[in-house]
Amino acid sequence: MIVGIVGLGLMGGSLGLALRSVPQVNRVVGYDRNPHHSAEALERRLVDAIVSWEELKRCDVIFLAIPVEGIIKALHDLTDIPPRTTIIDLGSTKAKIVDNIPPKIRKNVVPAHPMTGTEKFGPSAALANLYRDKIVVLCDLEKSGELQRETAKALFKAIGMKIVTMDAHEHDRHAAYISHLPHAISYALANAVMAQEDAENILILAAGGFRDMSRLAKSSPIMWEEIFKQNRGHLLEAMDHFEEELRVCRALIMGEKWEDLRNWMEEAQKLHDIL
Repeated sequence: MIVGIVGLGLMGGSLGLALRSVPQVNRVVGYDRNPHHSAEALERRLVDAIVSWEELKRCDVIFLAIPVEGIIKALHDLTDIPPRTTIIDLGSTKAKIVDNIPPKIRKNVVPAHPMTGTEKFGPSAALANLYRDKIVVLCDLEKSGELQRETAKALFKAIGMKIVTMDAHEHDRHAAYISHLPHAISYALANAVMAQEDAENILILAAGGFRDMSRLAKSSPIMWEEIFKQNRGHLLEAMDHFEEELRVCRALIMGEKWEDLRNWMEEAQKLHDIL
């Protein structure tokens, strides 16, 4: 089969590297509105060729590895694809995408969210093993065609992913807590420290804990602005619950209730019994 990838940054570029080693994939082609990304993707051999939008439509499988608003626009520009084409979007939020798929191609589309990534972006960030042993969430599969469902599952399994199915709205609520809230906290932590400490002290005193927690703040603000916008309601709910826990911690410290504080922290450690 011929696979086309729209968007050749971290996610799309890494996908190209992974798919090029899959036996049933004969060719991987790319499309990116940024000419520098296209040139770099070719130079790094993330794809076999760069194609036009019309050429992309002739691919057997089309991955949309671009922001949510771009995915929605792309879906409306792909309503004239052949009936057997499979479109797989990799958007970080799913409900708005699912709600905006043109009815004419609903069976062609498999909404997916690979639970992977790094704080880096662009073609230079692409990693061949980014997807291996990671989870991909497939949403509202009952509305996708059987051929498209099986094609998506086969490709994700071929690049080493573990498949989970979920309702799109349910996905967005869970993603707010597991993915989107940690990014918001990381940005907030970085801004709080920058407002209080000079660069020299940050450099001298910043150890592993701070580096780990602030790492996500290196992620693309353009991308995360859109994710926060698309999942606004669920993210605000997650922030409310986080702020509630922070208030509990603050109250225990202010009240010098050290045993209760320790119990509160021990309760948090149960998370890692799951992870």
